[in-house]
Amino acid sequence: MASNGDHPPPDFRHMFKIPTKGDLRRKTLKKSDDIPTRPDDNEPCVYLCGNSLGLQPTLTRQYLEHYLDTWATTGVLGHFTDINDSNLAPWMHVDDDLVEDMATIVGAKPSEVAVMQTLTANLHLLMASFYKPTKERYKVILEGKAFPSDHYMVESQIQHHGLDPALSMILIEPPTSTGVLPTDHILSVIDRHADTTAVLLLPGVQFYTGQFLDMPRITTYAQDRGILVGWDLAHAVGNVPLQLSDWNVDFAAWCTYKYLNAGPGSIGGLYVNEKHFHRPRLAGWWGSSKSSRFDMTNRFEPIPSAAGFQLSNPSVADSTALRASLDVFKQTTMKALRAKSLELTGRLEVLLKQSEAKDLFSIITPASKSERGAQLGIRLQPGLLDAVLVRLEEEGVVIDERKPDVIRVAPAPLYNNVDDVKAFVRVFGAACLSAAKDGKPDGKSAASVDGNAKGWSEIK
Repeated sequence: MASNGDHPPPDFRHMFKIPTKGDLRRKTLKKSDDIPTRPDDNEPCVYLCGNSLGLQPTLTRQYLEHYLDTWATTGVLGHFTDINDSNLAPWMHVDDDLVEDMATIVGAKPSEVAVMQTLTANLHLLMASFYKPTKERYKVILEGKAFPSDHYMVESQIQHHGLDPALSMILIEPPTSTGVLPTDHILSVIDRHADTTAVLLLPGVQFYTGQFLDMPRITTYAQDRGILVGWDLAHAVGNVPLQLSDWNVDFAAWCTYKYLNAGPGSIGGLYVNEKHFHRPRLAGWWGSSKSSRFDMTNRFEPIPSAAGFQLSNPSVADSTALRASLDVFKQTTMKALRAKSLELTGRLEVLLKQSEAKDLFSIITPASKSERGAQLGIRLQPGLLDAVLVRLEEEGVVIDERKPDVIRVAPAPLYNNVDDVKAFVRVFGAACLSAAKDGKPDGKSAASVDGNAKGWSEIK
């Protein structure tokens, strides 16, 4: 990854497709003379939702067209053919082509990273290797407010071993209503269950509050007590600086559709510390040695790296979209992106505290810059959320919400700027004041489900 020193990165906004306000209002992909227009239809929206889904890089369409053209003109030979006028790898090597750049983003050796599957599937695969309960050590510690898929994954892993989640799943509950998990509180729970715990699984950045946990301290503390440590990095990868190898993390997994901008439901990634390459795993042919992969001998020869944990050949379409995003990341550094991110969230926090509506909401994300990523969680006073969401949507401001009263606002440093932050605070403040004065909204959000609440609870 190219170095830009300690300076904030140049503005990469021009390398992303920013939807216009008119785009968001239409129910069709293309404009039509039959559709009513508004004067601001051609203005870019204020998109502060990269914590749910990152915007599309402009390279994505070009790369996907190269992939489709390769498929169309070479068929199965696309697995092995170098195409001179395309920068995409032959499909046989499409996962290897991504690993070095992905490893740079997570602070790992390339051998410790694999691009494969999706987030929950990867967590299941990792737990199949790392969670080996015994009579003495059988518990899994996770946060009480974990994203539901993580909770279901751990619960089902425990049940798969014939154990009772009520006894084997230890939930770290936030000590206050903010939802924040102080490090000392986490360590105290580890201490209470240290002798009986097999695995600790926590989020690098908590999806609800945006808290950036003290990963190195927690990892070392738990490992010193004989506990294996894994991290769900869905909201951390591409958002905050990570050093998985230096922190001696045992395992980790992540998605690529948030800050990594690879598209909805795109391919995931995992990390396995090199000291664990020998572990038994659920095996598939793509994890077997390339030299014998097509020999059909039914003799599994695991690749001596994280790649040995792969199952099936990866989606080339997904991998192509990820390649497009990583080619943007290669033009900067995580250190530089972090500097700009702190600038944006810092400005957002200051402007919110100066807003005329400041008494109508509170920020639940930790105030310390070292304890947060790009996202600020904002809790509204009871009864305001629905009206505020309608107003934001009408004004072309895209954020997400968590019922009953929290919105998540995430300026992504690759494509957001201070103007986005200012526009959000202006519209949000007016929306809060109007909601407090007028009560319930007359309209409903376009993202409502069955006319009721927004569907954000289905998206991490």
